[in-house]
Order: sequence, then structure tokens, then C-alpha cells
Amino acid sequence: MLQAIPFMDMKNNPTGCCPVFNPDGWDTSEFSFSGLRFISVPTRSILHIPLDMGHVMKKTQKAIDEARAAATDRYLMLSEELSPWKARHYILVSGEIPGYHSTTIEGIWYASVFDGPYRLMGTWMDEVKTRVKKRGSTASRFLAFYTTCPRCSQEYHHSYVVLFALISS
Repeated sequence: MLQAIPFMDMKNNPTGCCPVFNPDGWDTSEFSFSGLRFISVPTRSILHIPLDMGHVMKKTQKAIDEARAAATDRYLMLSEELSPWKARHYILVSGEIPGYHSTTIEGIWYASVFDGPYRLMGTWMDEVKTRVKKRGSTASRFLAFYTTCPRCSQEYHHSYVVLFALISS
């Protein structure tokens, strides 16, 4: 059964930055993002380490706020590593954002929640591939929801990452 993206209390953000993430409703669930609107933004990296992420996200959030198009009851930014030098981020929005490309994300996505340092991403991806294989599917693409920025992760004592694997297109 497909799950709706869980509600997030955007006001529960003691840091004034990222809301506190509650992993309930995410782990081992299947999701469809059909019908949801995202904007797509690229960032540059060196060996998967973001170079301009802070600048790009501040600029993008300002544009979302000015367009009054922020999703109000949930937050979702999905990141996809395209190469060691480039990533693409899909940010859930409620309307058009001038200067940004709107897109949709199709398919059925299997989610797994992990809590730990980002350097474990390769291990987590292998674990998700194994879980998906046991279910009789194959993971053909990955998207990651880094639920908090590094500063907030340190403050909240958790570094949750929801890893989504495309299991049906």
C-alpha cells in the first residue's frame, strides 16, 4: 500500500532552521510522488562533497518564499548524485516559482531510514538494494532525503537520511 508523505511540524524547529524529523511512517514504506510538484536545482561537488549547496539553497528558498509557494504541511527535498561533480535536488513546492523548472517524480519508491554520518551512504545503498531484492524487486535509481542540515543534525543529535529506491517506474 502506498503511503502519503508524512506530516512534518514545520514549527517544531528549535534551531530556526530545519524542523525536527520524526522517522515514523517513513521506514520500509512505499511512496508515489505522482501529483506532487517539485522544482529542480543543481549543485556542484568535488567527489560528492557539495561546494555551493548553502548558496543555492538560500537563493532557492528566497524564491520559494517570494512566490508564496512553500509546502505548508510537509517538507521534502530529494537529492540525487549525478556524478562525483554534480547533484540535482528536487524541492517540494505548492506552486510555480519564477526562474525555476517545475518537475514531477514518477514511479513507486521504497524508503529506508538511516541515522548516522553521510559517509555511510554507500553502505546504506547496498543495504537498501538487499532489502528491495528480498521483496522481489530491483532498485534502479536512488534519491536521498537529508532531513536536516549538518548544523541541525548536530543540535538534534540525529542525522536521519531517508533513502528512496525506485522499484517500479
